[in-house]
Amino acid sequence: MNKKEGFTSKIGFVMAAAGSAVGLGNLWRFPYLAARYGGGTFLLVYLILAVTFGFALMMTEIAIGRKTGKSALSAFSVLNKKYTFVGYLACVVPCVIFPYYCVIGGWVTKYLATYLIGQGKAAAGDNYFTGFISLAGEPVIWLLVFMLMTMFVVIMGVQKGIEKASKIMMPVLVVLSVIIAIYSVTRDGAMAGVVYYFKPDFSKFSVSLVFAALGQLFYSMSLAMGIMITYGSYMGKKDDLESSVHQIEFFDTLIAFIAGLIIIPAVFAFSGGDQSVLNSGPSLMFITLPKVFDSMGMGTVIGVTFFLLVLFAALTSAISLMETIVSFIEEKTTWGRTKASIIVAIVSMLIAIPSALGFSIWSHIQVWGLSILDFFDFLSNSVIMPIVAFFTCVFAGYIIKPKAIVDEVESSSKFKSKKLYTVMIKYIAPIFIIMIFFSSILKGLGIIDF
Repeated sequence: MNKKEGFTSKIGFVMAAAGSAVGLGNLWRFPYLAARYGGGTFLLVYLILAVTFGFALMMTEIAIGRKTGKSALSAFSVLNKKYTFVGYLACVVPCVIFPYYCVIGGWVTKYLATYLIGQGKAAAGDNYFTGFISLAGEPVIWLLVFMLMTMFVVIMGVQKGIEKASKIMMPVLVVLSVIIAIYSVTRDGAMAGVVYYFKPDFSKFSVSLVFAALGQLFYSMSLAMGIMITYGSYMGKKDDLESSVHQIEFFDTLIAFIAGLIIIPAVFAFSGGDQSVLNSGPSLMFITLPKVFDSMGMGTVIGVTFFLLVLFAALTSAISLMETIVSFIEEKTTWGRTKASIIVAIVSMLIAIPSALGFSIWSHIQVWGLSILDFFDFLSNSVIMPIVAFFTCVFAGYIIKPKAIVDEVESSSKFKSKKLYTVMIKYIAPIFIIMIFFSSILKGLGIIDF
């Protein structure tokens, strides 16, 4: 097999990894959680968790990838054959997530196209979204369009595809988000939303808030998906690992933070801060926001800009998911990148079609009361990912020991936070992950809601 391709620079790695971390969850889930849990209080808790819990897990995964030069499928086996199963579990996660993520990416692509042809008013209609996903053919077509865009970048390779695309899309994503945020906060009535977003309300501090912040951080940073291990394997041996992780966290948190500045003030301007509007969950993006844009001047322009932003966020995450699967295949077969990418796209397309049709002709098919798409989301995010993360902590904390990670970090730079890292990975992070696991299961079963 040919020598493994890697990123050409540290900034290329950071942009690609940050692009993976910045996804749809940053743009709709973070704002409505912040709105629900007292604005500034949620922001403060999230930030503390990001620089402790999130830092420790991301550092572990990237260091394991760089140390072994392997994807998650093989990395654990290289370091300790008894923990090969963790690599295989990590391999399952992107295989489950990528197909249904492309379905949602197809919805985003459809909305961008709708605004580009000047149909923003139609998109703001009460039944536009449900009417669209209830169709049998159109959601599958947009799924295919999004899948092909993702496949094209992955086929181009790590340097010419992923790194180059990330270096373009990430800066554009930041600029677009800042432009829309400025427009949003300057609408009449929006400043009340800014105050609500920034001002801590400690009366809303609760265990549920911590669980919600933990869950959001866990999923937002692309942890326990094999992605950061795979991208770590492409990282240069001389690059500063610790500063890279801090930069990835910065970009991920920045986009989530700005998304809150886009959505919360806009909803306040539109509805006076109606909590039912802010708490509308996934429908916030496809039902509520088009109504908000329609109520604004320049609604079509803002709609185009916003859904282009969302499309870039969705694409950077989908690319990392597909690349991780392709990396697994390249390590275990003699297939080239192009063949592996095409086969992954075809198989993923077939797996994705039931999720795309789960709101139309297959809406009668439910698993534990969940639609097909929601079931795959529950299986990956609430069950498999916490299990992978827990065993990763056990592996780093007690099998290869924190010193193995510290040595890898210090092979290229000083590890300023190694004491914090050691405490987090051995004692704190496993407890947090157990909390995430049980709270996610209870939430998925409808026993608790946050």
